[in-house]
Amino acid sequence: MARPPDVRLVFQHRLKTARERLNISQKELGVRAGLDPFVASTRINRYELGVHQPDMATAQRLASALAVPTAYLFAEDERLARMILAFDQMSIAEKEQLLKTLEGG
Repeated sequence: MARPPDVRLVFQHRLKTARERLNISQKELGVRAGLDPFVASTRINRYELGVHQPDMATAQRLASALAVPTAYLFAEDERLARMILAFDQMSIAEKEQLLKTLEGG
């Protein structure tokens, strides 16, 4: 039976991918997330390398700065991560319709 992916590795990958998708530096991300500008680059670098793990409040601020749902940063499956991003972009009506379809209603 395959072991589930390490959530720390998933977070590192998703954080870097989302940051690069916005084409912003590690420092810019840190500043947008409310980190001190003097340590922002180092902190984000350490999060992306897995040297340190952010607490949940920091992870939420990072997700907000990246304009992604926090769940995206922790999604273990690539398809699920893509679904989270797509779902986030839908209108409320579209979300409700999709949920009804998925739930068999």
